[in-house]
Amino acid sequence: MRIKPGKKSSSFQKRVTANLLIRSTEVRVLTERGEMVGVMSRDEALTQARDAGKDLVLINEKATPPIVKIIDLAKFKYQEQQKKSQSRKTAKIQSIKEVRLTPFMSDGDFISRLNKVSKFLKKGDKVRLTLLFKGRAITKKEFGYDIFERAIEATKEYSIVEVAPKMMGKKLMAQLMPIPSRVQAKKGITNEKN
Repeated sequence: MRIKPGKKSSSFQKRVTANLLIRSTEVRVLTERGEMVGVMSRDEALTQARDAGKDLVLINEKATPPIVKIIDLAKFKYQEQQKKSQSRKTAKIQSIKEVRLTPFMSDGDFISRLNKVSKFLKKGDKVRLTLLFKGRAITKKEFGYDIFERAIEATKEYSIVEVAPKMMGKKLMAQLMPIPSRVQAKKGITNEKN
């Protein structure tokens, strides 16, 4: 199987410095449970680790002296992998959804776009409202601002204006974010159902 250049395989992990690869002559040693053993030479720490049938793993290279732990190398790698996967699970994922409006919209179109905006906000996503002025419509900017005012007013009970309406070239843009307490309440309701 050929691996494409620039792509890392899923088994790629940060290299762990252990045993004889530790360059420092003096180290601060911890036990497997995190208890402090003391400061000693690397060779002394290596003999203690070998006597215990374990490895000497570098934890913090930047500390003075560097911190090492007497632990089985495979167990240490497994623990690090678990920490990474746990931090990925707890990371908050919030996307920005974009809804495009026009300066001269019918009420039906406006209501359908507003329904999309409210659906995204209730789901916990941020919403970017954009309005592109085409041709001579740029001379009627007040219509665009009126549309944005109506949209913000209609969604004010479950959103906060994060970025106020402003012109960027020929585009009028604004960004709404869900009210944090509403998002938390919604997630709490879904957790109770499970």
